[in-house]
Amino acid sequence: MNGNGARWVIVAMVFFAITLNYVDRQILALLKPTLEAEFHWSDQDYANMGTAFQVATAFAFLGTGWFIDRVGLRLGFALGVAVWSLAGMAHAFASGVTGFIASRVVLGVAESVGTPAAVKSAATYFDHRDRQIALGIGNTAPNFGAILTPALIPPLAVAFGWQAAFLLAGGLGLVWVAVWFLIRVQPVALDAVDPAPVPWLTVLKSRNTLAIAVAKVLSDQVWFFMLLWLPDLFHRMFGMKQGSLGWPLVLVYAMAAAGALTGGWLPSRLMAAGWSVNRARKTVMLGYALLVLPVVLVQSVGSPWLAALILGLGLFAHQGFSTNIFGVTTDVVRARAVGSTIGIAAFCGNLCSIGMIQFQAYALKMGWGYAPALAVCAGSYLLALLMIHLLIPRIVAVEPGARGVAIAH
Repeated sequence: MNGNGARWVIVAMVFFAITLNYVDRQILALLKPTLEAEFHWSDQDYANMGTAFQVATAFAFLGTGWFIDRVGLRLGFALGVAVWSLAGMAHAFASGVTGFIASRVVLGVAESVGTPAAVKSAATYFDHRDRQIALGIGNTAPNFGAILTPALIPPLAVAFGWQAAFLLAGGLGLVWVAVWFLIRVQPVALDAVDPAPVPWLTVLKSRNTLAIAVAKVLSDQVWFFMLLWLPDLFHRMFGMKQGSLGWPLVLVYAMAAAGALTGGWLPSRLMAAGWSVNRARKTVMLGYALLVLPVVLVQSVGSPWLAALILGLGLFAHQGFSTNIFGVTTDVVRARAVGSTIGIAAFCGNLCSIGMIQFQAYALKMGWGYAPALAVCAGSYLLALLMIHLLIPRIVAVEPGARGVAIAH
């Protein structure tokens, strides 16, 4: 397929793949009450499953970003989706904590392909003007997956058993792989067309990479905390049962999806109005960082829907901020090295998120509830923006068709 319109087919495919990615990983959180009762898990067992996933994903990011750059987007993305779909289906056959942990490990390794592949798709198939919109649409996919999961998975599990949820999501991923190989679209970034060696150590030592990595650490810890613990928060605070637990979460993640769309649209509009890339990015990111602050109020409200609105505003801001982290990456890094850069940054973000996952289990054990973790969430984005500004004082976009790797030391 050729032409500008055909490139949006890639956006649709990326959107669907990352949606399935987040459905696969979120099913466990939504079925926690059911599986906890059947397998007699403790909160620590559940935290350990989350930790196993995070550790596997984090260390895999060190290789999968490079892998996508090295073997190419087309093959690398397909392999990732195929393996994570099979790993998701394997949950249906687990018979205890060990089996679930093993499935989570393989799922985490394979799903690490998703983020660098999605960002590299935008850098490969879109110029600087359209890339921001493509990133914004792509970054709504985690939220769309998080909306679908609480809306569909609990009723599906009640009607057909919890195993059916894992099998259906995994099967859809295998269908995606077949369709992906049927699609061919002409890329824009010529330096990303042919697989080639990437100077991984040079990318690792870049000041740009450090800035993106620090921002991912501070924002990812919030995202993974929310994904893993929000269902439990609503269950504990408001006594919500399995069948009704998902609906406030639908509102939370619907608001998050809107945030991702604005995260792509706002900087593009500001740039079109004559703002510099640097001014547009940092102004938009500051606005999102301020919108996260009210999450500290969640435990003081008495309604699950009011709590969902506050948390939804926080994730609206998170996804807008996150979209612009990816945007900064494609601004300052050549398309050939985007996968490696995002892979390194995502490794840092996933690994450091383990601290929040384990801290929350400890906080519940000590009777602290969710207040300390929510306070950390509130301040993370202002600190992330400060670090980006210190490490990249002026964001200047590289040309999409140029060859080589833009490195700031």
